[in-house]
Amino acid sequence: MQIIWMGHGSFRVEIGDQVLLIDPWLTGNPMMEGQDGEAAIAGATHILVTHGHFDHTADIVDISKKTGAPVSGMNELAKFLSSQGATDGHGFNLGGTIEMGNVTATMVPASHSSSMMVDDRPLYTGTETGFIISGEGKTLYVSGDTGVMADMDWMGDYFKPDIGILSAGGYFTMDMKQAAYAAKRYFDFKTVIPCHYRTFPLLEQSAEVLADGLPGVQVVEPQVMQAIEL
Repeated sequence: MQIIWMGHGSFRVEIGDQVLLIDPWLTGNPMMEGQDGEAAIAGATHILVTHGHFDHTADIVDISKKTGAPVSGMNELAKFLSSQGATDGHGFNLGGTIEMGNVTATMVPASHSSSMMVDDRPLYTGTETGFIISGEGKTLYVSGDTGVMADMDWMGDYFKPDIGILSAGGYFTMDMKQAAYAAKRYFDFKTVIPCHYRTFPLLEQSAEVLADGLPGVQVVEPQVMQAIEL
């Protein structure tokens, strides 16, 4: 498995026979300035979207058109993106599992909000989500934008993910201390990758607190467009 951070909450995950883009945000993403956006999306087989906010959806329709990759996510959001020209994927819901080749993705709860600005008005796009992605004998939890929540208890117990991609920048999501608490209390990760940080000054700039809070866990501070091999 290769996990490649595109900055903020955006990832490219190469797993099994799939190249998954999760919340790919290129245009206006400060972390992607000077980076090869075409390489970031090349060969994409599927796009997963966690919620409707612009920093997770602004480029999805264009990327879907360019790559042909179908878009899957919460039913209301997936249908809206399809109506705007994205390739149809799965408009599913919490607890649902979709198959993408030999990889599966299960939609799980997050605690945040979800909307898109359409004609200068917020459009409700269904509830915010995370994903459990399974393939190559590994299980990856993608938290999406979230605070600490009790649902993490059953998710950790039921899915037993060994890898966690956790929003941890604070202000809009968990901060590093909260993410460490959640990882320690609810999960048994071998590897944790923080995200939704360093993008803007109001977000946390270092994962040191997260790493200090998780002794014995491999905490990887991702570097933009550099593959993490797991």
